[in-house]
Amino acid sequence: DAREGGPRWLSARRKQLRRREGQKPNGGGGFQHFQRDQETQELASKRLDIQNKRFYLDVKQNNKGRFIKIAEVGAGGSKSRLTLSLSVAAEFRDYLGDFIEHYAQLGPSSPEQIAQATAGEDGGPRRALKSEFLVRENRKYYLDLKENQRGRFLRIRQTVNRGPSFGVGGPVGGMLAGQTIALPAQGLIEFRDALAKLIDDYGGDNEEMTGGMAAGGYGELPEGTSIMVDSKRFFFDVGSNKYGVFLRVSEVKPSYRNSITIPFKAWSKFGGAFCRYAEEMKEIQERQRDKMYEKRDESEGDDVDDD
Repeated sequence: DAREGGPRWLSARRKQLRRREGQKPNGGGGFQHFQRDQETQELASKRLDIQNKRFYLDVKQNNKGRFIKIAEVGAGGSKSRLTLSLSVAAEFRDYLGDFIEHYAQLGPSSPEQIAQATAGEDGGPRRALKSEFLVRENRKYYLDLKENQRGRFLRIRQTVNRGPSFGVGGPVGGMLAGQTIALPAQGLIEFRDALAKLIDDYGGDNEEMTGGMAAGGYGELPEGTSIMVDSKRFFFDVGSNKYGVFLRVSEVKPSYRNSITIPFKAWSKFGGAFCRYAEEMKEIQERQRDKMYEKRDESEGDDVDDD
């Protein structure tokens, strides 16, 4: 089948990628390349041409499960890549829908807005038209709808925190430099639809899309949520692994992220402790308010006596 996404098409594309990377179709690249080929299997690929850019959406599979690689190829051949697990890809698809709706409601940019596109009033970068971000496991995804003289675009940036035990001879930990792609706003719908089709076709039997059925024995888990408090956002994500179900609570600010993992058997204890402290603080606040009122009444009484 030579159609786009078919076996013959995928085989031809793999050879093309090997040639592009300076590798021979057969036997080149040594043992490490052979090992990568054995460990990672490409299941489908989709190419999108949007303005002067090419985007590749590849569904791949390894011993950890299925995932989607998104590659942007610029006019000069430069590349940027993002990696999404299928569960993150589904959330990403939903966020794209929100950006599409927001973009559709925007009117044309005025000359003043275009002139300010690269710098704000204080000389810094102009604020995005709309922003969202995802934090999942050790990856952060930042989505910003922006504009410049060439038009409006969605900038998607991914950073990876390798932690303190990454690799031999590599970084010893911390946040690695991220990858960024810029998707022209005119292609948002086409990109979202292509991503949704790949998720529908290849996400149905993946354990990550079913809440970790194989790992924790649960086919359905509560959906994640988040709350905003001042400049911080707190994410609540339920997951499962071979040890059981857990709740990951992540505190996220623009400059850092911190998280704790709470096993399911401790949820009730944590919930009881939160409720108890909330009630105690409510009583403390009421006592303080009563004392404040008493002092005010005493002060007003003294004023009456003076008169």
